[in-house]
Amino acid sequence: MSTGNIRVQTENIFPIIKKFLYSDHEIFIRELVSNAVDATQKLKTLAGLGEFKGELGEPKITVRLDAKKKTITIADQGIGMTSEEVDKYLNQVAFSGAEEFLEKYKGQNEANIIGHFGLGFYSSFMISEQVEVFTKSFKEDAKAVRWECDGSPEYTLEETDKADRGTEIVLHVDKDSEEFLDKWRIVGILEKFCKFLPVPIFFEDVNEEVKEPKEGEEAEENKAINNTNPAWTRKPNELTKEDYENFYKELYPMNETPLFWIHLNVDYPFNLTGVLYFPRIKHSYEIQKDKIQLYSNQVFVTDEVKDIVPEFMMMLQGVIDSPDIPLNVSRSYLQGDPNVKKINSYITKKVADKLDEIFRNERPSFEEKWESLGLFVKYGMMTDEKFFEKAKSFLVMKEVDGEKYFTMEEYKYAAETLQKNKDGKTVVLYTTDAVQQDAYIKAAKAKGYYVVQLNDLIDASWIGQMESKFENIQFTRVDADIAENLIDKNETNDSVLSKEDADKLQELFKTNIANTTSNIEVKGLSADAAPVIATRPEFMRRMKDMASVAGGSGMMGFYAQMPDEINFTINGNHPIQQQILAEADTAKQEKLVKNLLDLDMLSQGMLKGNDLTSFISRSVELMG
Repeated sequence: MSTGNIRVQTENIFPIIKKFLYSDHEIFIRELVSNAVDATQKLKTLAGLGEFKGELGEPKITVRLDAKKKTITIADQGIGMTSEEVDKYLNQVAFSGAEEFLEKYKGQNEANIIGHFGLGFYSSFMISEQVEVFTKSFKEDAKAVRWECDGSPEYTLEETDKADRGTEIVLHVDKDSEEFLDKWRIVGILEKFCKFLPVPIFFEDVNEEVKEPKEGEEAEENKAINNTNPAWTRKPNELTKEDYENFYKELYPMNETPLFWIHLNVDYPFNLTGVLYFPRIKHSYEIQKDKIQLYSNQVFVTDEVKDIVPEFMMMLQGVIDSPDIPLNVSRSYLQGDPNVKKINSYITKKVADKLDEIFRNERPSFEEKWESLGLFVKYGMMTDEKFFEKAKSFLVMKEVDGEKYFTMEEYKYAAETLQKNKDGKTVVLYTTDAVQQDAYIKAAKAKGYYVVQLNDLIDASWIGQMESKFENIQFTRVDADIAENLIDKNETNDSVLSKEDADKLQELFKTNIANTTSNIEVKGLSADAAPVIATRPEFMRRMKDMASVAGGSGMMGFYAQMPDEINFTINGNHPIQQQILAEADTAKQEKLVKNLLDLDMLSQGMLKGNDLTSFISRSVELMG
């Protein structure tokens, strides 16, 4: 037996380990199990090279809980260590340069410190008052050794009895960490971090009673908690549609089958594998529900991947695995590295190419999926210039009352004759609510105009950006003006009213309107058109829409607080206007005018509260 001091001059290294790993203390299981996987994989490699000639068997890793003895054991059947290797790897390597390390990072944020110091094995001291290591090397005639340390720089190293090769790490859990003596706490951590490691991992609770099977029943088998061969580690030509869908269910058990997926596989200039899924998004609150998971050599790292994938791709789901992404010891924070930018660009290109391929080869299928894809594509076009250049060819807009979808070029071609304004721009007419804006849609279509649906959460902002990115395009909501003025302002006024009657009618409506920011204009429209048409000018209405999405902060807050600007066009050719002008009873005349205004506000969904109650009462009175 030998005793000694770990080669470090200061005694405060272990308190620092406990302190700066405290916020992520469950990672000790991930670190120790990952080390056990490494030891097993190394043995398989040596066997393949002929350097290990013993019986390999089917190596596994066992995590054993003994709550009564307050121990957690992580046991592997890997390469093991000799006495010299224990001294080298446990007493020297991990603490080389410890003094310089402490001096250099003294007083810095703990999360930053951990990225510069190899602590894998020593994370065990976060929850332990004592750690024992029992290990036997795969080498012939190697003797088993036991290493023990209580968290101080002092250790004990001695020979011991151990029949099989491999390493067992026994953690004697301290009083402050007894939460880890709960079976389901350990199982939960294993399923979180180790679900897809390449060596079978088994959990054992030594204090759990094993139920004897009844006659005719088979004994319950202890199953591995991990899938050792997940979809992203296999070649795409080995996988079926069912394989991809089953793997998605393994990741997100409660979700619907995804729309489609992209298999990532690149080994130069960086290593990256993975499978990204396009989920079915029906509501905006679902967007961030399930995130992309980042792995490093099949070890779960984090689901915060905003530094690796572009922001708009945070709507996707699935797995990315790359050993080339720089990670600190806790594997919780990414460090800056050129590879991250390259990976970001690669993923963007792969996703854009996949969408373009589906659009070109399976357009009907692409259009069926647009309800879920639209938000993703539009967000990408707004935030990523390279994606925009690809996406502008497969962006589609659905016609309001049919199954037809237009690309931007197809819309420009269809609207070439009727929807070009005096500036040579194609006016894209759109609706955000086909039910509420039905009258305006019908009026536009009666003139032969094409109206598309744009009702995604981000459309108010998207429209503004697309007007600057697409050449000679202008978006106008179908209720921004009367149909005659949607493309170009029409100054002609073929009203049957005399100028005197038109001025009198305008004054009547102006007097009886509550909204002081409204504009009133009498025009000669079709006798079949509505007697009053309320429209909301495109610019101000769009600013208010954007403000509501942005939450009303900053400059958007200014627009959010502004009153609604409404233009009322009085149809001088509608027969009811003659009735109003002829009405001798001033009180009834005013009621008729107010009712016409309220009827149009009601059609816009803007008549509420006391105004709606007054309208109902007034209508009943006029019918009496």
